[in-house]
Amino acid sequence: MKALMTAWLSALLLSFTALAQADLTIEITRGSDEATPIAVVPFATDGGELPEDLAQVISDDLERSGFFAPLARDAMFDRPASGEEVRYGEWQALDVRYLVVGRVSRDGEGYRIRYELMDVSGGERMLGENITTAGTSGLRDVAHYISDQVFEEITGIRGAFSTRIAYVTAQGVGDNQQFGLYVADADGHNSRRVLDSREPILSPAWSPDGQKLAYVSFETERPAIYVQELASGQRVRVSSFEGLNGAPAWSPDGRRLAMSLSKDGQPEIYVMNIADRSVQRLTNSSAIDTEPDWAPDGESLLFTSDRSGGPQIYRHDLASGEQERLTFTGSYNARGRFAPDGESIFLIHRSDSGYQVARQDLESGRLVVLSETRWDESPSVAPNGTMVIFATRQGNSGVLSAVSADGSASYRLPSAQGEVREPAWSPFLN
Repeated sequence: MKALMTAWLSALLLSFTALAQADLTIEITRGSDEATPIAVVPFATDGGELPEDLAQVISDDLERSGFFAPLARDAMFDRPASGEEVRYGEWQALDVRYLVVGRVSRDGEGYRIRYELMDVSGGERMLGENITTAGTSGLRDVAHYISDQVFEEITGIRGAFSTRIAYVTAQGVGDNQQFGLYVADADGHNSRRVLDSREPILSPAWSPDGQKLAYVSFETERPAIYVQELASGQRVRVSSFEGLNGAPAWSPDGRRLAMSLSKDGQPEIYVMNIADRSVQRLTNSSAIDTEPDWAPDGESLLFTSDRSGGPQIYRHDLASGEQERLTFTGSYNARGRFAPDGESIFLIHRSDSGYQVARQDLESGRLVVLSETRWDESPSVAPNGTMVIFATRQGNSGVLSAVSADGSASYRLPSAQGEVREPAWSPFLN
């Protein structure tokens, strides 16, 4: 089999050594020198300890984005709970440009949360809102929601802190491996296992409405593509042709799945109509074609092919059927993923430094390496285009990492135990 197929299957069938349990953790590995100073003051309470520190969650969200540099709590000389209590001169002296303050009160079985965003230099309130929860379990969701509102108010970009990620873990070695498909909040908390299997699980992909996952499972001793509803757990096998069934990718309208099938010989790109399971073949070459991804407008697809002698990224126009090569920098470029605006793509690029996440502008063709790690794979783009999550190695362990779209900030999400791979970032969920 050709080198691309060998490399692709080697990456997908990577042996895991332990079980990723519970939540992932966040480790900031690089901050942006241009991050905006902000302070998130601990929220006041009406007595009693809260099950979640909302201000800390908000601060962590904003720092993780790479856009903001939150002030450390021990540097805060004042703890205002409302805009009326803010003494702007003190915060200006600390070089803080924006300030988030708030209060949490009991409201029956739930809570009432009041937050405000203050412009320190202008001495005025930018944003304020009252939120109620029905119980105690929704406080983290409220914190992510506040982060989204603050982020968008300041940057003009929709926040993605309330989104989720899917990923794959496994335990054991050799014939004793047990694989799991997980879904968690974008910060790695509130993880939930949605599938157990004694065979590998690969390539999870979110439906556009965030209600389903498509993925590849080897549970029937050969790869097949499944679609699973997250709320009910119900799933259906949609593709189990002879040979390879791999790399599912949802169309923007949620009605079709692009995939790589080898039912007619070499792996080629096909599109399946989910309603009637009919498939249309898009590529026809002696090369290996895999890893499709839809353009945001649904009018074209990216895919990886070794038809030029090594893996490179191509685009297929659905209307004309024309195909063009997009990547020319270096001998290895694979797993292309569109930015949400369709103006650039993210990919895995091989250089002297290893396999790294890169971004290529589609108009100019300029390619910029973003990550500083050496064994990167499976990039997935946040729905607002500001971050890319990917799998990599930390010592002898597989971890998830994320890097900002300009490469200025990055963080890791290692698991408490074992390895975690195959990340997929959800769409916006509301």
